[in-house]
Amino acid sequence: MRSRKVPGLLFLFALGCGSKPAAEPAQPIPVPPAPAASSSVETPPASDAVSATPKPPSDAERVQLAKAKVDADHQREVARWTPELHATAKHLAEASYPSFDAALKAALASPHRQPGNADRDKYRHPLETLELFGLKTSSHVLEYGPGGGWYTELLAPVLAKKGKLSVTSDDPNGPPNEHSVSGYRLKLLLDTSSELYGKVEPVVFDPKNPTLPEDGTLDVVLVIRELHNLVNDGTLDAWLAAIRHALKPQGVLGIEDHRAAVGADVTQTSKRGYVPEAWAITKIEAAGFKLSGKSEINANPKDTKDYPDGVWTLPPSYRLGDKDRAKYAAIGESDRFTLRFVKSDPSVAKPAPSAAKPSPASAATPASSAVTPASSAAKPTPASAPASAATPASSAAKAKP
Repeated sequence: MRSRKVPGLLFLFALGCGSKPAAEPAQPIPVPPAPAASSSVETPPASDAVSATPKPPSDAERVQLAKAKVDADHQREVARWTPELHATAKHLAEASYPSFDAALKAALASPHRQPGNADRDKYRHPLETLELFGLKTSSHVLEYGPGGGWYTELLAPVLAKKGKLSVTSDDPNGPPNEHSVSGYRLKLLLDTSSELYGKVEPVVFDPKNPTLPEDGTLDVVLVIRELHNLVNDGTLDAWLAAIRHALKPQGVLGIEDHRAAVGADVTQTSKRGYVPEAWAITKIEAAGFKLSGKSEINANPKDTKDYPDGVWTLPPSYRLGDKDRAKYAAIGESDRFTLRFVKSDPSVAKPAPSAAKPSPASAATPASSAVTPASSAAKPTPASAPASAATPASSAAKAKP
């Protein structure tokens, strides 16, 4: 999950997005020394000299620093890809599996996964989550907001032989801002291994006017730990309309996000990374979807949702760095709702709730009325999260914790 509304492009130093260790503190831009004084020019006395204060880096300079960090991370990842690892990835993508579960388990156990990503499995429950969303090896899946590629590296090999994976992407060649850096990072990820990612289709979109090229052809759209960003950007309605248009009849929209307290105001909680579940259900159903399943597999009752820097205080972001790190590691990742919706009959319409008026708790669909797979019914308590590189408090979270 990530938060885009961060002044000064501070998000650029937290591009870890929860799928890689958190970003290292940004190094200050070196200030070039002043030119030597000419012998023909009188040097004023030291007492009269005006002490120079280094100018803070501009947005363009911050973008360049962020891209340099992305490049460095990519070079380390490329160095990890030995010929043996490329061969393993090729076999993984070309193998035939008796079921989606078997294919996903093979991907989960594969050494192609980025270092540290497997440590998040116990918090994110990818097998049970994707089972709820009903994926098959032959599905055409769109992943909205892939971030650092935590789910992409699992979905790409599973869908490579019979299915298709599309991923939304900011324009890597666009204006030098947060969006171009995000798109650039995704491009480098997909360039890492043609065996795994050669068939993945990036879908570049306009952040101000989101549309999708698919017309009733998608089986599943995944929006994982991204709903709060759509609320913050003011694009949730546009994206729900685009997703509905792109899905097949009875196509599935899979939603997972950080759960706010019951009855909370979404306009406030979304800025801290949390969304009220009841509000989300009402909002999405009003856009032409019907809730068809839910699970508490990604719930975490230890999450008190009241941290200094919102959900990014928790692992894997650790925005406060070493401050109270053991405390937040013991909590683990956030408390999240996991919801499955299907594209409903267009004749069924409901009034959409205002973002400023969250639905009361009674608006939520009771768990007993939703289809909850038995394998997803448990409420696991996350163990302590492994230590990762600290993200300074000043770092932003265009991140996906």
